[in-house]
Amino acid sequence: MSERNGIFAGDDPFVIAARWLAEAEKTEPNDPNAIALATVDPDGMPNARMVLLKDIEADSFVFYTNYHSAKAQELDAAGKAAFVMHWKSLRRQIRVRGTITKEDGPLADEYYASRSLKSRLGAWASRQSEPLSSRAALMAEVAKVTAKLGSNPPRPEFWGGYRLMPVEIEFWADGAFRLHDRFRWRRDPSEQKWNVQRLNP
Repeated sequence: MSERNGIFAGDDPFVIAARWLAEAEKTEPNDPNAIALATVDPDGMPNARMVLLKDIEADSFVFYTNYHSAKAQELDAAGKAAFVMHWKSLRRQIRVRGTITKEDGPLADEYYASRSLKSRLGAWASRQSEPLSSRAALMAEVAKVTAKLGSNPPRPEFWGGYRLMPVEIEFWADGAFRLHDRFRWRRDPSEQKWNVQRLNP
C-alpha cells in the first residue's frame, strides 16, 4: 500500500508498535507503556482498567497481574481481550484485539525478579480485587510477608503474565479537522498473512 508511509510504514505491525512505543518513551511524562485493557465478565458486562504492557514480542503483547484478580478471572474465562494504548504527546493510539494465553514460565520468573523488592513483596501481600478493611491491614500483611520471605522472595504461584495474540491491530494518528489516519491490520488466527486496510476517520 504505497499510501502507508511515514509513521505507518512497515510490513510488521509488531515492529511498528515497538517503534511507536520507543518514540512515546521520549515524550510521555508517565507510563508510556500504559494500556487500557478491556475484558468481559461471565454475564457479558465489560470491564476496563489500566495496566502496564511489559513486552512486545514477535507475535504478541505481554503484561502481568495477580491470577486471582478480577481481570485474570475474566481473561481465563473468555480467552480473549482487547486493549488501547494512547499517547497524548504523539496524538496517536494503537488498538488491539485477540486471544489470551498465560505466560507462567521462565519469562514470568525473569520479569518478577527484575521488579523492586517492595513490588515483589507487594505481589505476595495483595489479594488483588478482594475487599480490604484498611490500608493499615495491607501494610501489616506486607510486614508479615517481608519477615517470612526476606530479601529474595520467589514469584508467587498466583502471579504471572498473559500474552495477547492479536487478530486485529489498528494504528491511529490524529489528523487536521478530525480527518484522522487509521490503518487496520487483520488476520485469521490460523494464518500469518495480514490484510491491511485504510479506514475512514
